[in-house]
Amino acid sequence: PTSAQVSAVPHTGRFRYTLDNDVLTTEQRQFYEDNGYLLIKKLVSDEDIERFRREFIRICKREVKPPGAMIMKNEALRSQYGQSEKVVNKVQDFQEDEELFRYCTLPEVLRYVECFTGPNIMAMHTMLINKLPDSDKQTFLHPMHQDLHYFPFRPAARIVCAWTAMERADQDNGCLVVQPGTHKQSLKPHGYPQWEGKTNRLFHGLLDEDEKTPRVHLVMEKGDTVFFHPLLIHGSGINKTSGFRKSISCHFASSECYYIDVKNTTQEHLEKEVLEIAGKKYDLPSVELKDVWHFRGRLVQGERINL
Repeated sequence: PTSAQVSAVPHTGRFRYTLDNDVLTTEQRQFYEDNGYLLIKKLVSDEDIERFRREFIRICKREVKPPGAMIMKNEALRSQYGQSEKVVNKVQDFQEDEELFRYCTLPEVLRYVECFTGPNIMAMHTMLINKLPDSDKQTFLHPMHQDLHYFPFRPAARIVCAWTAMERADQDNGCLVVQPGTHKQSLKPHGYPQWEGKTNRLFHGLLDEDEKTPRVHLVMEKGDTVFFHPLLIHGSGINKTSGFRKSISCHFASSECYYIDVKNTTQEHLEKEVLEIAGKKYDLPSVELKDVWHFRGRLVQGERINL
């Protein structure tokens, strides 16, 4: 069984994945309904992106140490580059970093998020990704996956990711790759790909990927933002350039979403891995998956109901 089947939410009317408001045009709503993603050009200002970039550099240099943040590095490069952006691949869970968390509260972002979640909005999962130049080992390839695999809350239709390019993203530097329409499918089994040299901790991918499903490479300019459904199958390629490909993102959910028990579902093995990491990191003898998400989640608009 998959946990996507735990709670089927009845939908009526023409639109299943978007809510009635005056922000999206009918064409935009229909595009998201059909494809599971929507790209908005130049949504985030250059000024904000430069502020996020500066804060990221400060974190790389350890000038600031956000509590609870997970800093993912390529340790093999540290002897060559020391503490710098040339080593750090990702800053995850930056909810305690006031400067980076500003992204999750930007009115221009929340204006669109509300189209998918409704007015009561929680910021649940935050990341700033710095895709490093890669080698033949494809260390920073993220296999095709569905984000809902990581989330023990539902309904899926009231969860959305906002992903903003901090510089041009294209096929050369490892832009997002999506499989349009796959958000209409159920949650599929995930695990570590059986590829030598390509496995990062918690970078799970689909165990049974359909290579024939059409893919779209999302070429994005600085400030462009894509909103996508947590069941949309997506990933990213390697960075074949000598520069970096930065993006900042947040998964938002309606505070009316509720936690589910992932025991005996395809998410159970992920739960064990996450709790093992959390237990070691915070020296907690006993912790539940729900507790981890309580720690990460922050109300950014409206009122907190369930999450």
